[in-house]
Amino acid sequence: MNQKVKEQPKRKEVDTAVSPSFVKPLFLGEIHEDLVLPYPRPEYLERQRINELIEAAWRFTDEHYDPRQAEAYGWVGDDIIAGLGERGLLGLYISPKYGGQGLSQTGYGLVFEEIGCIDPTLSVVLGVHQSIGMKGIHMFGSEAQKDRFLPDLAAGRKLAAFALTEPNAGSDAYHIQSRAIPQRDGSYRLFGEKRYIGNGSKDVLTVFARTDEGAHVALIVEKGMEGLEVGRSYPTMGLKANDLRHLKFNDVRVPPENVLGEEGDGFKIAVEVLNNGRLSLGAGSIGSVKKLLRLAVNHTLEREQFGRPLAEFGLVEDKIGWTASYLYGLQSMAYLNTGLVDAGMPDYSLESAIVKVAGTEFLWYAANRMFQLAGGEAYITDQPYEKILRDIRVFPIFEGANDVLRVFIALSGLKPLANELSDLQEVDFSQPIRSLGVLADYVENRIRREIQPDRLNEVHADLKPLADPVTDQVKRLRHVSEKLLRQHGEDVQEEQRQLKRLAHAVIDIYAQVATISRVSDVLERDLIATPAEERYIAETFCARAARRVQRCLDQIEDNDDERMHRIARAAYVRRGYEHSI
Repeated sequence: MNQKVKEQPKRKEVDTAVSPSFVKPLFLGEIHEDLVLPYPRPEYLERQRINELIEAAWRFTDEHYDPRQAEAYGWVGDDIIAGLGERGLLGLYISPKYGGQGLSQTGYGLVFEEIGCIDPTLSVVLGVHQSIGMKGIHMFGSEAQKDRFLPDLAAGRKLAAFALTEPNAGSDAYHIQSRAIPQRDGSYRLFGEKRYIGNGSKDVLTVFARTDEGAHVALIVEKGMEGLEVGRSYPTMGLKANDLRHLKFNDVRVPPENVLGEEGDGFKIAVEVLNNGRLSLGAGSIGSVKKLLRLAVNHTLEREQFGRPLAEFGLVEDKIGWTASYLYGLQSMAYLNTGLVDAGMPDYSLESAIVKVAGTEFLWYAANRMFQLAGGEAYITDQPYEKILRDIRVFPIFEGANDVLRVFIALSGLKPLANELSDLQEVDFSQPIRSLGVLADYVENRIRREIQPDRLNEVHADLKPLADPVTDQVKRLRHVSEKLLRQHGEDVQEEQRQLKRLAHAVIDIYAQVATISRVSDVLERDLIATPAEERYIAETFCARAARRVQRCLDQIEDNDDERMHRIARAAYVRRGYEHSI
């Protein structure tokens, strides 16, 4: 039976005057539903192009790419890179003007999801190239730089790298020690070293350094420049076909035409590129989970124990059901993010960090559970499970370690609330007339939040029971955040256990909003023949996410942090574990 599908509304532009971010206002108790409803989806013609690229990727890799062979060789293969480049898969978001496909951020993510399904190592190599390696040139390069570099990069004739991490500067990227000494002709002399650089021996490197005056600069270093020393490839637990290198810059002259942006722009460029790169890391995580889930489902349907298939046992169903429902929530969040970026959201730093943390953590736990379902077979190296497990373990570490990003999420969300409260603290109660405006605004906003709180009003009527609890969660997030700020002031940045709980709470709130928006769109437009199944997944995911939010916020107000602090300190003193028995 043919079902009539309603037209996808044209993608709307974000009103940045209302809010430059969706997540940050949640800490203020505000839900800007106009930013997240209706759920963003690719337009028809782009969707066709996305499908063509995905089909080309699968067809080519099925015929020519062997992940085990690439691992043994230590590189995915120049022939593989060339073949993928010929099929348009190395310049996905690059304008057709430079030989790229011109995909939106959503289109890029959807293709990358499938590459993550093909092989995590391949997704990392292509991700380093596109998501971060040449992204700085795409976003901040001059027209001359784009003309010179992007055609070869988009075609796969050259590969790009992103050189930020140093021996003494990992998560603390602001304090890099590589030196860039400006010259009278506009060039720079580059000194220093970088480590763990993917695609490090390849062609075009975006390198970050500081001048002696402390200004950050971004420089395009090309393979073969005098003074560039490429070290041996690192021996790694996984991603063995990734070209991970140690680089040294021994007085490398970087000409003026290879300076990206202006002096002083380097750190901003690095942050913007990483924010963008985290979006595709979330998409790649989705693809890897899809592959693991497919492997586990096939195994449990075919493998029999005690006279019946494994798939019929409740504890097996729990693992499969948990993975499928959480995957739906993650996927909803990832493509709500990319839709916001496509619509012109200027500040998506929290949203991208959230998807990176949620996606890479979920992938690791899902891999462990799917490994368990496969039993002893998963432990055999000619099966795909152990390679995936090794490959993805680094995902929670690179492009911003997840614990650092948790603190970043919470502190960035608390900042606008802290600004509001600091305005209140500056009120001079001896001058009531002058103070009246500030106090009135604060009281009015608080009353509005209590009497007429922000809600998801435009969701499908069947989803109101899922949407209404989000309002209470956002209200409580605001109250708990305000209590933390009043209790600790600026010292709240040292309360990392509490910040982690705040971050986890807002991640699950955002995931519920994304899931509700997606399923509401499905129900409104009759997108599939069985919308009830997606609604059922949404109900399960949102109910569990709501309980996690409650638990995190409860633990902010009642926890055993002091005892954990003492236990850890005792372990430091003993240099490990030494107790009587």
